[in-house]
Amino acid sequence: MSLIKHPKSLLVIIAEANLEKLLIKDIQKLGAVGYTVIDVRGGGHSGVREGTWEADRTIRMEVIADENMADTIAQHVLEQYGKDFGITLYFSTVLVLRPQKF
Repeated sequence: MSLIKHPKSLLVIIAEANLEKLLIKDIQKLGAVGYTVIDVRGGGHSGVREGTWEADRTIRMEVIADENMADTIAQHVLEQYGKDFGITLYFSTVLVLRPQKF
């Protein structure tokens, strides 16, 4: 039996943890069906975020959606939060087995 795979966009948002509830509300309002949130640590241009205290926590939010939906969410996040918060966004193409879930 051969699996039927369907292409979708994976949007990854790495953001300050205090944005989590706002981001969830936004992506649901924009029409995303689901998301995954993970606590993460790391470093980059603006220093190291170790997550050792509440204001230093970072999340990684993943949303699998059609390309247009992923683009809409990314544009909104950049416009709404990009100037005032540490935000990283990137896309990947993924293959899913049950496209109706996304």
